[in-house]
Amino acid sequence: MARVGLSEQELLRIAVPIAAEAAAMAQRMRAEAITDFGTKSTITDVVTAADTAVERLISDALRAVRPGDAMLGEELGTDLGTASSDSQVRWIVDPIDGTVNYLYGIEQYAISIAAELDGEVVAGVVHNAATGRVWTAARGHGAWRDGRRLTGSTQTDLAQTLVATGFAYIAARRAHQGRVVAGLLPRVRDIRRMGSAALDLCAAAEGQVDAFYEKGLNAWDMAAGGLIAREAGLLMTGLHGRPPGHDLVLVAPPALHPQLHDVLSELDAAGGP
Repeated sequence: MARVGLSEQELLRIAVPIAAEAAAMAQRMRAEAITDFGTKSTITDVVTAADTAVERLISDALRAVRPGDAMLGEELGTDLGTASSDSQVRWIVDPIDGTVNYLYGIEQYAISIAAELDGEVVAGVVHNAATGRVWTAARGHGAWRDGRRLTGSTQTDLAQTLVATGFAYIAARRAHQGRVVAGLLPRVRDIRRMGSAALDLCAAAEGQVDAFYEKGLNAWDMAAGGLIAREAGLLMTGLHGRPPGHDLVLVAPPALHPQLHDVLSELDAAGGP
């Protein structure tokens, strides 16, 4: 297979079965009882043996099909493969987004695989390993789940908005995020914290929540889910004209976005440690 010239949809067709195989491995390893885990930044940020094993499976499967592509993975870091000079594709992988949920058996954890072409994410799949639900998107071709095109929420009133968010594992940042939530909660319908940014973004694309924001996300947290949200018609930005990134990711329908943006700006959601 040629390493260049693939369309967005062809890249997605590569990713979808690999995500399914990875989800099956994650479930199998959990069923066999997880006892081997370490920590990332703090004791609350659990990394199971499955994280590394699943990412290795994805890396090996992608390398078998696309040996010249680069890869960015949460656990294994940057893997340039054979670093072929004619490849413009980079795969961005979160092997298990929601590892604490995975550890506790809460059915909100997912495999996330995105393909980036010349620096832009053009294809993505998020596969909930616990439920089997799969969300996909290819640039210019919409966002989908189970054959149904996703168009996000139609909510226009901030006071009636259900907002998803997440919290960091660093105590000082969590304290700041708690203050932001305390200020936001009286102004919206309610807040949801489900423990997987990739699935939160898919929930926003599907309209299960009206909007999503979070500080501290990495590329692998938001690459596939972010494309799915954008292809569902949602705006995905940072604050004050900045692009979405580690400082803040805000995803909302066009009618809600400016309202939520202004409140989050007032609450300094992108600030703190």
